[in-house]
Parts: sequence; C-alpha cells; structure tokens
Amino acid sequence: MLSVKSYSREYIDACRARLDSQLAAYRAVASNRTTTTALDEAFDVAFFNNLVLTLEVYFLHRMRGQEKKNGNPLNEVRVLAASMTTADDIMTNDPTINLDPAKSILGYAVGDRIALDEKQFVGLADAYFAEIEAKFGPQLAP
Repeated sequence: MLSVKSYSREYIDACRARLDSQLAAYRAVASNRTTTTALDEAFDVAFFNNLVLTLEVYFLHRMRGQEKKNGNPLNEVRVLAASMTTADDIMTNDPTINLDPAKSILGYAVGDRIALDEKQFVGLADAYFAEIEAKFGPQLAP
C-alpha cells in the first residue's frame, strides 16, 4: 500500500467511533465490578495495550516524513506498538525517533513494562487523534 498523505473526515470519524464503541463496552463491563481483582487488572492492561495496537493499525500507512520524528503522539504510538509486538510489552528504543519520556504522553522509558489503564489510554488516544487531525486531516486533501 502507498503511504497516505491525508485521511478523509469520514475515515477519521469512523475510527474514533469504533474506538469509542470499544471504550463504551469496556466501561459497561467494568461498571459491574464490585471489587477489582488481579484478573481484572490483567484484563485491563491487555485490553488497553491492544487498543494502542488498534490506533497504530487505523493509520498504519501514514507518511513518516509528514509524521515527523520529534517525539509527538504519533511517534509514541508507533514505538509503543513496535515494543508490544516485538519485545513482549517492554518499551524499546527506536533510534530514528526522538522520543523523550519526560515529554511523552505516557512517560515510558526504555526497559519499562508497558501496562496502560483507561485514563492513560484515553489521554494517549486523544493526543493521537489531535495529531492525526493536524498532520493528516482532511484539510490537507488535494
């Protein structure tokens, strides 16, 4: 597939709606918990980590040059997804991206275990979609 320079409003909105639907389903299940067990916590981490992979896949073919390599939320999701799929949920380094943990959304450093919760994921997703809009939104379409 060719690299994508821009995404349509409909596509971005559909991705956001699918994500919102998944979050609503999680919240419906989580609201029925009377206590939070270790099994619940393990499920939550798996669920939210997998949603990071979902974010990456939705916009997988975005142009890297247009994305930049300055540690923005697109870079963070790219590095998180690569780390989760190649390093068993341990944060790795991508030498082509200047991702500073102190300036990133989640603050993960190389070697940290990646284990998102709902609040972390929502903050990351919001920043990610804002960056997608700014760099690849429909205002950029030819």
